[in-house]
Amino acid sequence: MGAHTAVAPPHPGAGTSPGGASAPRRTRRPRDDRKAAWLFLAPALLGFALFYAYPTVRGIYYSLTDYSLIATPDFVGGDNYSRLIGDEQFWNALQVTGYYVLVNIVSQTLLALVLATLMHRLTRSVALRAMLLVPWLVPNVTVGLLWMWLLDTNLGLVNHVLNAMGMGTTGFFTSPDWAMPSVAAVNTWAYTGYTALLLYAGMLQVPQYLYESASLDGAGEWRMFTRITLPLLRPVLSLVLVVSLIGSFQIFDTIAVTTKGGPVSATRVIYYYIYEQAFTNFHMGYASAVAVVLALILGVLTAVQMRLLRASRSDLA
Repeated sequence: MGAHTAVAPPHPGAGTSPGGASAPRRTRRPRDDRKAAWLFLAPALLGFALFYAYPTVRGIYYSLTDYSLIATPDFVGGDNYSRLIGDEQFWNALQVTGYYVLVNIVSQTLLALVLATLMHRLTRSVALRAMLLVPWLVPNVTVGLLWMWLLDTNLGLVNHVLNAMGMGTTGFFTSPDWAMPSVAAVNTWAYTGYTALLLYAGMLQVPQYLYESASLDGAGEWRMFTRITLPLLRPVLSLVLVVSLIGSFQIFDTIAVTTKGGPVSATRVIYYYIYEQAFTNFHMGYASAVAVVLALILGVLTAVQMRLLRASRSDLA
């Protein structure tokens, strides 16, 4: 058992071909994960096809028909689009929507920038961030009802306070001059906190040493904001503006609860006009045509906005 066993050396020809060349080694083929990838993507693709692609194609088809939800759709070609060009109510709704979009985006973005900057430069309290997010978590219908009661002409708390201060009563939702600014103010209150958190998250990506260097050079807070924060925040700010633009064009819940398009069509935005045509007048084909035009307008505005803001490029190297 203690004897050493001699091991024979390998034969000189082992592992070589008869001609003396080395035998080719077998290489593993790279693993093909495409089947697994498609399997994981299948639920998302199915949801996109069912809830986005199919309704879009169906809506385009309905826009070419005379459809009343009761009778069978009757193909009319481009008649709905011809009617839309001469429809004064459509152009009025588009004008009202543009006014709301301008007021809402300007007020919401400016307030969000102020809040995000204050959080970034002064405090990073988690409790404060949670409080800012609360209005955004409340359903739009609930927000509309809440502010409709607060701003009611006769029973609203705000008008009671104004009366007590000797400023008189204001019809926030009943006056043509005040209705749309009031709706814009309500939605600004609801969405400013969420927008501020998006901007705040973008500000956290800016390197702190840039502020420290600027401070050593004697730069004040305003100069650091305009020369450091805003340029480096451009990609996030572009995203916020695009999302705010699309969301502002889709305003519906607050108006349906508070003004129902009035008074005197002062708040009849394009989404509410589509709703009236489809489910009040039962002109589903015409409503689909208006919806297709709205989608095209949003696509063009988004492309122009992304191009002007150079959303894909950042000054942060």
